[in-house]
Amino acid sequence: MAIGYVALVLHAHLPFVRHPESDYVLEEEWLYEAITETYIPLLKVFEGLKRDGIDFKITMSMTPPLVSMLRDPLLQERYDAHLAQLEELIELEAERNVQNGHLRYLAEHYATEFNEARELWERYDGDLVTAFKGFQDTNNLEIITCGATHGYLPLMKMYPQAVWAQIQVACEHYEETFGKAPRGIWLPECAYYEGLDRMLADAGLRYFLTDGHGILYARPRPRFGTYAPIFTEPGVAAFGRDHESSQQVWSSEVGYPGAAEYREFYKDLGWEAEYEYIKPYIMPNGQRKNTGIKYHKITGRGLGLSDKALYDPYWAREKAADHAANFMYNRERQSEHLHGIMGRPPIIVSPYDAELFGHWWYEGPWFIDYLFRKSWYDQSTYEMTHLADYLRANPTQQVCRPAQSSWGYKGFHEYWLNETNAWVYPHLHKAAERMIEISTLEPEDELQWKALNQAARELLLAQSSDWAFIMRTGTMVPYAVRRTRSHLMRFNKLYEDVKIGKVDSGWLEKVELMDNIFPNINYRTYRPM
Repeated sequence: MAIGYVALVLHAHLPFVRHPESDYVLEEEWLYEAITETYIPLLKVFEGLKRDGIDFKITMSMTPPLVSMLRDPLLQERYDAHLAQLEELIELEAERNVQNGHLRYLAEHYATEFNEARELWERYDGDLVTAFKGFQDTNNLEIITCGATHGYLPLMKMYPQAVWAQIQVACEHYEETFGKAPRGIWLPECAYYEGLDRMLADAGLRYFLTDGHGILYARPRPRFGTYAPIFTEPGVAAFGRDHESSQQVWSSEVGYPGAAEYREFYKDLGWEAEYEYIKPYIMPNGQRKNTGIKYHKITGRGLGLSDKALYDPYWAREKAADHAANFMYNRERQSEHLHGIMGRPPIIVSPYDAELFGHWWYEGPWFIDYLFRKSWYDQSTYEMTHLADYLRANPTQQVCRPAQSSWGYKGFHEYWLNETNAWVYPHLHKAAERMIEISTLEPEDELQWKALNQAARELLLAQSSDWAFIMRTGTMVPYAVRRTRSHLMRFNKLYEDVKIGKVDSGWLEKVELMDNIFPNINYRTYRPM
């Protein structure tokens, strides 16, 4: 009998980036890179585990913006062309490096990878959501939801209808996609405030994830810390992040992804190849960009990019196996120690951004594959579980009130509210007030109905926490500012048009084409509660 549980939780999310009005927008490649480097590799891992009879269990959020983009015909078509370009470039690379054994070996490695991505992509007819759903149907994968557009809920709590819309629209979108109601939610940025649990319960959700200190500072203090969920008074379970297992993967100082054998993210062919050669494979305006083809390894701390040695996937895979074994060993010892103290099996919840595995940490999917295989064959101390199965098997837990919290810098909202992004919130609050106001209207005709629903979409898109996050990180800031302003400007025009009873039908049609998320949204979601 296992004396502990380990729950691996992946948060699969990207902001809604879709630009039918332009032939090329660099930010759309966030999705294409994630498909090639994270989502397809994860599906390959799941397929291999299933094929080999390993009854794996993993929890994974798939946010509404990500699901919408993965199922969008325009983006599917553009990804297909993106992958074709990668396949063409790597063929040239294999030919160009025919006399360089190591570089040819790496080019052939990537060629195989892209071919396998093509095979899986075409096998599912470009519908990766259905692919993931298949593993939910076999109870290997528990797919959970998130805020409708990853809105930062504690910073809109003065407008409960706005919070409710983020939750309710997400749950409705999940049910349309997966054919049943979601049981769990990854709170955007794991951000919680007191009273949010009541809305989650009203939406039919059974559990949510928060950072560890949201549990540790709960009232009364939970007897088992983060190693058991707590039930809130409305009956929703809260799972807290385990700091120890998170640090082993996340930390840039002591975490696994910093190993010398692993692939160097910041040294890419798009920046290093001769310009005329690489020009057809970078941006149409001639600016260089990452291609995803990277030939070097981290090599050692403190080295400049020019000092990096060539990468070897064979040894990187061996290192991923070592790290998976180390992670398993530490969870065994952790489970034994905690079981001895608690007198009951602990659950160790290890949540990560899905894009860490494959995109940022190229070897991450191999690590997950080895971890499930080793946990299945090489130990009996803990059982890997997903959160829904755990709650079914362990329905009795302590009742507490979680503390206000988030993950990220300092853990209390500071990353999403600071000198770089504070300017957005007065505008978002005013828009929320206006949306609540017009939600009480009854449309006079179909055009006004469409305008009211599009106003709801524009507000949700403006509320995405990704824009504030990008402003804080200092990367792609003009794009984040432009997206925030454009959604707010569209919302305000729709509000004013609705108020005067004169909707610009031609303009509305263009906006509906661009911001087509949540086709079945109902603006009445914002009505006073």
